[in-house]
Amino acid sequence: MRGLVVGLLVASLSLAAPRSAPGALSIQEAILRVKPAVVLITTEVRADVTLNCGQGPVSVTPSPFTETGTGWFVDGRGFIITNAHVVDPAYRTPAWVMHELKKKAIDEACVVPVLSARGIMRGQQPGLEEEIRRAASAQALASAKVEAQPQIIAMLSNGAKLKAEVKKFSPLLLLDSAGKPLPDSGRDLALLRVADGLYPAIGLSKRDPQIGDPVHILGFPAVVLSHELLNRNVTLEATVTNGAVSGINKDQIGQDLVQTDASASHGNSGGPGVNNEAELVGVMVAVTLSPSGGSIVQGFNFLIPAKDVAKFLEGSEVTRAGESKFNPVWAAGIDNFFDQRYKAAVAKITEANKLVPDLVDVKRTLGEAERMAKNPPPRPFPWAWATLGVTVLSVGAYGGMWGKRWWKTRFRVSPTQVITFIERGLNPVLLDVRTKAEFETSPLKLPGSMRFEPETAEQTPLNLEPEQLIVAYCTSPEEQQSARVVHLLRQRGFKNVRILKGGLGGWTNARLPVEAKSALPSVGLELYKNLSLGDIERRRFKPGDYIFKEGDDPRDEAYVIHSGSVEIRRTFDGVEKVVNRNGEGEPLGEMALFRGGARRSASAVATEDVELLVIKEERLEWLVLNRPRLALELLKRLSNLVVSTDQERAQTVR
Repeated sequence: MRGLVVGLLVASLSLAAPRSAPGALSIQEAILRVKPAVVLITTEVRADVTLNCGQGPVSVTPSPFTETGTGWFVDGRGFIITNAHVVDPAYRTPAWVMHELKKKAIDEACVVPVLSARGIMRGQQPGLEEEIRRAASAQALASAKVEAQPQIIAMLSNGAKLKAEVKKFSPLLLLDSAGKPLPDSGRDLALLRVADGLYPAIGLSKRDPQIGDPVHILGFPAVVLSHELLNRNVTLEATVTNGAVSGINKDQIGQDLVQTDASASHGNSGGPGVNNEAELVGVMVAVTLSPSGGSIVQGFNFLIPAKDVAKFLEGSEVTRAGESKFNPVWAAGIDNFFDQRYKAAVAKITEANKLVPDLVDVKRTLGEAERMAKNPPPRPFPWAWATLGVTVLSVGAYGGMWGKRWWKTRFRVSPTQVITFIERGLNPVLLDVRTKAEFETSPLKLPGSMRFEPETAEQTPLNLEPEQLIVAYCTSPEEQQSARVVHLLRQRGFKNVRILKGGLGGWTNARLPVEAKSALPSVGLELYKNLSLGDIERRRFKPGDYIFKEGDDPRDEAYVIHSGSVEIRRTFDGVEKVVNRNGEGEPLGEMALFRGGARRSASAVATEDVELLVIKEERLEWLVLNRPRLALELLKRLSNLVVSTDQERAQTVR
């Protein structure tokens, strides 16, 4: 009965377990981490316009010129990145903006009064209205004087509106009528500064994007801001679209562009495109328009890569992109929430809400966490309570076995997974935690591994970041030493620690490269890679001891010299002579086995303290048949032996 209860508990816990890969972010988590840092950028140019419609000068204040885009905090002190073309109307107030304001003023001061005098509403007679507008423009447009009052506003998702100042500016790439870039064309980036404070921030990816990498674009597309079905709260919360990197291109002046199939629209300009690690891949800069109708063609949108953003920030006050006191608190709250630790999530998210109050995503997640903390979801069982006793017993037993297996392997990774980590640029640290005895007796180690003695693991400092991916390996049964060390490291704050499944033996069985701690012959390296040192028989000899004698029965045994050196002696005309000397890592006595039961052709004598590893004939035969690399090394060794023997015979004949 106790076994049944344990089985039920383990099975239910396994089903209710949170994320299976600690340290990895889901798409939802990645987006939640960065979304609070995204802001709506509004560029507004108000103006007082003085003009003459034919009856003397008049002054009007037309409706302001307004353009919206997206920005994001790159530094938690108050620095924002967006596109230069989003803020250009207020920053440089180009002539075309002034022209638009004059046209609005002419409509208000010249066109509307004439229509009103004739009892005509605007839009009632478009032809007449346009005729009046042309006549008024011909008279008033050239002489109109504009006093502009530009401003840039950044609005957070909590509704806070902050005036922004341009600190660095690289203009938009523009082409002349011949299709050639204008001289001042640049990277289309602007660095804005708002009032000192504490804000969320997004960090930059240091990895070059590759085709197929996921991309999530955040922003405020105009099609959403103006949608008739949505209320005005859409201006507070960024919209997210998902896709992937679909190409790496260059613009007309040779600047890199990242192509993506993630949807975008006018208003997304300046918004961040992030990856699944919640880091910036690039800044949204351009969509593609249909050559026929000018409508947006989705699937062909372009980002300024993160590396160019980092280059743009050089020389500015932003020296640590992505740094903010808000970020780690908010990230901890999200982690706790998705790990179903709702009370801890409430505490952390509340702390984040105090740092930057009332951000939409923070408030929503806090409310959800509080609700789940008060009414936690039931733990689902993998069977119905009404199941017959025999069925419950069977499911409980299988659940117990599966749960025990899951519990045992939850932190284990295979050698191929480690290679995948390396290819993804995660740079795992390989930690050699074999016991002192196992480490000293084995000549092999994983390439670039770091030695960490398990006997002193509780006291020995480990100079690595807590987020560093660590893979521990050993040679003990069921990775016992690795499991113990990983448990200790997790208690010390290292969250991303794994156990190499199969240890050093599993790595070599996967045909992955290893390093020798000392110089070994190539045949010795292959032998060690294919031997399990933990369960192999060892024999020790003192200096002068005969390991075997010429003419002895080989007893189906060959050896590997694990330490020390051995002289090979043969008897000629009654006199024993040394014909060879074998050292560490070399096979010994294999010739008799290859010759099909022949007796020993020479004697082997220890010249110092010697330790041998015993290889039985059936094991050697299996290795030769199933390990081609080892068979090739043995063949090379035998070939060299034949050549040297022929040379000795030739010298004897002379």
